Amino acid sequence: MNPQPQLLPPNVIEHWYAGGPALAAWRGLAPVGQRSPEEWIGATVARFGDAAHGPATLADGTRLVDAVRADPAAWVGRDDGAPGDTGVLVKLLDAGQRLPVHVHPTRDYATRHLGCAYGKTEAWYVLEAGPDAAVWVGWRDDVTPQRVRELVAEQDAEAMLSLMHRIPVVPGDGVLVPGGTPHAIGAGILLIEAQEPTDQSILLERTNTEASDAEVFLGLDRDTALSVVDVAALADPRRLHRHATAAPAERVSALPAEADPYFHMDLLTAGADVPAGFAVAVVLAGRGTLTSVHGAPLDVAAGGTLVVPAAAGAWRVDGDARLLVCRPGTTWPPRLGNSREGTS
Repeated sequence: MNPQPQLLPPNVIEHWYAGGPALAAWRGLAPVGQRSPEEWIGATVARFGDAAHGPATLADGTRLVDAVRADPAAWVGRDDGAPGDTGVLVKLLDAGQRLPVHVHPTRDYATRHLGCAYGKTEAWYVLEAGPDAAVWVGWRDDVTPQRVRELVAEQDAEAMLSLMHRIPVVPGDGVLVPGGTPHAIGAGILLIEAQEPTDQSILLERTNTEASDAEVFLGLDRDTALSVVDVAALADPRRLHRHATAAPAERVSALPAEADPYFHMDLLTAGADVPAGFAVAVVLAGRGTLTSVHGAPLDVAAGGTLVVPAAAGAWRVDGDARLLVCRPGTTWPPRLGNSREGTS
């Protein structure tokens, strides 16, 4: 029996940083703890070093990763990827504090040093933001590897931030963060995050974290860990920043085209078609009914999260619903090395 489009149960994850109440309120969930700032939506990967947390379950209690492993052609439309791999990880993230300056691997770095086919290029779609909300992405001027080592040794957070682009954000903004780019999310921002499906972060700043030594450098020595940092200036941060709008019956990218090899993050309004393929979606507003070529109708409403298998065929939502739809990128599945983290 082919899998069907379906709503997902909540999958809220505890973490070391503050957040959670805004996420629960936006989703319409029961109150969560003050350090429950992430929900992993349709995830088939686990937290780094913590295999018990991360993988999502379907409504019947089956882990999605197990369902995909059992029938990859039905779920993701092909069977040549790593077992259980869907090509994308989607999160809701509630920054109850400013997150530390950190960086994620590129695919080349992850292949050489982590035994993983994926890096962790990621992107943010802002749902809620205070009047002075901002993120920091990339260096304003070139730095040297020695300067990066000094900043990490000195742990001067203000010095780090002063060297980076501060980008004010408002609801509806999309921001792409390529692997190797230093970045931080400001306090008071609720966002949807799409990324390559790994949980690999290297922290440059530790002053506002409770992360362990293993979490800071992914078990690597300091010099190897810091070699991932792109030391070149981000000449034009506007190329990573987009504020997209979708007219009725339209599907438009929320991100610049540079994201396409890694994942797609599309705004979808009622009446627009989505091609067949694996998708994770979040209902941003309104309500409607999802209909697909081969699947049963599914009622959706604001705050809901859902997964659509490839076997459902092309699909659309009618009514007045507006969705953010995340799908694998054009280079999926990656062909670089073998993952030692991967699915769980």
